[in-house]
Order: sequence, then structure tokens, then C-alpha cells
Amino acid sequence: MSSPEVSAEVQQPDGVATNEPNPQEATEVAPSPPAAEILNNKSSKPTSPSVASARSPVPNMALNVTPKEQEFTNAKSYLLTASTNSNINLYDHLSRVLTKVLDERPVNVVDVFEDISKNVKKSKFSPDFDTILNKVDKTTEVALAESQKSLFERNQDEGEHEGGGEDEVETPLPNLPELMNYFEQGGVGISREETIRIFLALKQLVDNYPLQTCRFWGKILGTEKNYIVAEVEYREGEEEEEEEEEHDGDEDMEKDEEEGEGEEHEEDDTPKPDFKPPPVIPKEDNHTGANKKLFFVCNEPGKAWTKLPPVTPAQIVCARQIKKFFTGRLDAPIISYPPFPGNEINYLRAQIARISAGTQISPLGFYQFDEEEEEEEEEGARDTFIENPDYEGIPVKDLVDPSLANWVHHAQHILPQGRCSWFNPIQPQEDDFEDEEDEEEREEPDEPEPEVGPPVLTPISEDVEIESTPPWTARLSSTLVPQYAIAMMQSNLWPGAYAFGTEKKFENVYIGSGHKYLPDNYSPPPPPPVEEEFPSGPEITEAEDPTPEEEAALRAAQREAMEAAEDLEDVEEDDDDDE
Repeated sequence: MSSPEVSAEVQQPDGVATNEPNPQEATEVAPSPPAAEILNNKSSKPTSPSVASARSPVPNMALNVTPKEQEFTNAKSYLLTASTNSNINLYDHLSRVLTKVLDERPVNVVDVFEDISKNVKKSKFSPDFDTILNKVDKTTEVALAESQKSLFERNQDEGEHEGGGEDEVETPLPNLPELMNYFEQGGVGISREETIRIFLALKQLVDNYPLQTCRFWGKILGTEKNYIVAEVEYREGEEEEEEEEEHDGDEDMEKDEEEGEGEEHEEDDTPKPDFKPPPVIPKEDNHTGANKKLFFVCNEPGKAWTKLPPVTPAQIVCARQIKKFFTGRLDAPIISYPPFPGNEINYLRAQIARISAGTQISPLGFYQFDEEEEEEEEEGARDTFIENPDYEGIPVKDLVDPSLANWVHHAQHILPQGRCSWFNPIQPQEDDFEDEEDEEEREEPDEPEPEVGPPVLTPISEDVEIESTPPWTARLSSTLVPQYAIAMMQSNLWPGAYAFGTEKKFENVYIGSGHKYLPDNYSPPPPPPVEEEFPSGPEITEAEDPTPEEEAALRAAQREAMEAAEDLEDVEEDDDDDE
């Protein structure tokens, strides 16, 4: 056996051994000799072909590798060449692919080899940008979906109730899908998907607050966001705690203001004007008048519900004089003339009170006054009523009668003063009775005439027309199948207010921008007239400057007067001396 340093001998047919190279090996490209070896052999003499052929298979003694090993080294170096795009070389990639194949040992590996190669490349992919600095913001759809995720989660109390008891628990939650289905028959309402989301949001509101009643009031459209409005009533005694906390906070603020005013009075004693502003009309108490109901709003189902504050007469009076679109932000300022006393949350509450007073209607006879409270309220206007247990319903054809005599208002009318019950602004004060003499000298102001509005449960047929346009439009939901149609009522005074009636069911809803219909274009009220100047008179009229001649005559007259006075004094002194 020959040593590894000697090339393989080829056996000739006659049995003679020779040192000629193998034809297969001859076809292979021999590696080029190192540069150092070429430099060292520059001065050497040229060798004969026989000698060259004898030396060709001799391995490279300087590197101590065979041609096979040299070829293997060149091939490996080529496989280790990294790509200029992905910075990955084929050698490492094939190693990972084969390792993955041997570890997983899939069936028919030759058919899935390309897929394995792609998966290995994907696992080693690294983006060009820095993932720490580039933070992808959530889209509005993703943020809304996350906020509404809680609507579709069940509470533990519900699971225990369903598994343990058969008794049904009374809940103030209305059957909103059924009610909105009636409105959908009349071509009014919102999409079914949004109906379910609002229904779940109302359920969340009922679970978080001790409510006696809850109703979907409607939806007010805004420029940036919309408002979903819920009309509620607390259970007896539950709201008193919240009112006490709010009242304590108001008292602390009033005390701080009084202390600040006292400090200012001690430091500065500037005179105060005699002008007295008109008396402030107080707001109505909770559960009465315009504050009879409470309202919660939110921008989207699943977001937090916000309780609206009570409305004041000043806010209602000013809301009647301005016209502003809602933005959807409760803290947005209301920039208008006359200036509105509050932000958008107060303007929203004022508009809800106005819309409710003008569009909350019910079939005639559905509500009735309580006989027990009727005697107590004979002196004042009646504002409480109960459901009539003997109500048998009104046929649909009678509900759409053009006379509109079968529908009544069950919400109190708001007076021009901004209240449902009139308040006398001229009230006797305690200071007026201190001095009896001053009391006789003072002129008693004229007693204002009380404002009176239509009572509760007044038929809508008595509503004022709008330039020969009826305030309400009655129609059937379907004229093709009238036997299964329902009655639809549409308000022409407040576009977006609707009501339906069928058998013993009815409901009201408002979906609009919160503005009242005006036959003419809106124009803001003009500013007040300029006050008259002080009446002119001789005591305030400026005198004209005298001429030089008049000044000289005045000086001469003053000299003559002085000389006459001196002469008179001299005469008096002479008379005294003679005596």
C-alpha cells in the first residue's frame, strides 16, 4: 500500500505499474500554488515535462494538505460566504435545516424540505428598524374592541343565580332589542349591532348603580363623538348619600369664597357700585320639575358612564338663545353670546331637559293622576302620575288620527323662567323689616305676573303650530300590511324625536343633533343698547374761554371793586376816630 503522499498508481492492461495520474484526477483543477512558493521559484530553471509530470500529484508541502482537502476547504469557504441582503450564509442555514429535519423527522421530508427552509429563514429574520424605539399605536378599532370586551363578560353573581334559583329577579333593565325592533319597523333607530352593544352598556349601568328605573333616552350626534343618553331613577334612599357628599363639597367651596372675600375687604375698602343684579332664580330640587329624572351619558358602549349635573333655570334660558353643535367632549367650553353659564356638560343637560319636555308623549289613558295625592296638589300644579292598571289600549288607527287627540304629554312644560314651577323673584328680605321708617319711604316694586304653562297629560293637539305646519306627524309603519302595522309619531318641532304605539306598548326615543327646528335661519341676539350719557345741564356744561377784551374788562372791574372797598374801609376808620 502506498503512502498518502504518493499519488495513486494506475494499473495498465499489461500489468505494468506507472506513475501517470488518474484521468479523473487530471480533469480536476489543481489549486494555484501559494504566492510565496512562486516567488521562491522565480530563479529556478525550467523543468522538463517528464519531471513536471512526476511532480504534479505531489501534495502542497507548504500547507501540508492534499488536493482533495484543498477542494473541500475551498467549497466550505464558498458556503460560508454571507449574503449581502440577509447576512446569512448557506453553510449555517443548511446546518440548521438538517438539524431541524433530524430532530423532528417529518414524513416525506423531500416534499417539505423547501417549507422547512422557509420556516428556518423566518425564525432568523431580523427587521432593519429598532423595535424598541418604533412603537406601533393601537388603531381606534382595536381600542374600541378592548373597551367593549367587558360588555361580553358574565358576572359571577349571574352564574350563581342561574345555577341555584328559579325565582326571577326584577331588574330595571329595559328590553331594548324588542323596543328598537318596533322603531325599526317604522324606519327609525340604530343598527342591530349597536342596539345590542347599547343594551349591554345599559346592563353594565344597572349593575353598577342602585337604580329603580332605566331607559334608553336616545343618541345625540356630535362633531367628534356622539352621546348615548340613559334616563334613570335611583331607588329610594340611595341617592341621598351622593347628594350629601355633593352638598358638603359645595359648602366647603362657599366657605373658602367667603373667607377670600373677607380678606379682600380688609385690604381694600374701595367704594362699591349701587347696581344690584337681578335676583338669581334657584334651580328645582331633585325629583321635581326639570330635575325629575337623572341622566347618564357615554360616548361609546363599554366606556364609563358619566352622570350629568342638575340643570339650572339660567342654563335653560341661555340655551334657548344660542345654537351650538356638540363636540362629544363634556369639558369643552361653550363660546357664545349671550355667554352660557357652564361647559358642554351643562349645555347637554339643558338641551335634554328641553327635548324631554316637548317630545315625551304617551297614549291617552296610559297614565293617570294618583287619587291620594290629588287632594294634596289641588293648590299647585300636579306633576306626579301613575300607570293606569285598567288601561285597555287604543287601536292603531285611532293613534294615527290626524286630530292627535289620543296622545298626551307626560313631561312637565318648562316655563319661560327656566323652571317647571314658577318662582317669584321679588321675595321680601330680612333687611327690609329692620327700619320701619325706611320701609314706608321705599317704593314697593310691581308684583310680576306668575307664568303658567299647560298641565301634565295635556293632549298634543294643543301644541302650537309652526307656520301652518303641525307640530306632530302621525303615520302607520306599513300601508301594505296595515293589520300588522304600528303607529309612528314624529316631532316636527324637534327633528329626531319619535314615538311608537301598539296595543299596550309605547316608547319614545331621540336620535338627532339636539337642535330645535327654526323656520328662519338662526341669528344670534343683538347686544344690548348703549346706555345714554348723563343729561346735559349748566352744572356740567363746559364754559367757553373769554376773549382778551373780556379779560381786560374783568380786570378793570376787579380793580374798581378793590378801590371802592379800600375807600369804604378808610371812611369807616375815620368815623371810628371821630367817635
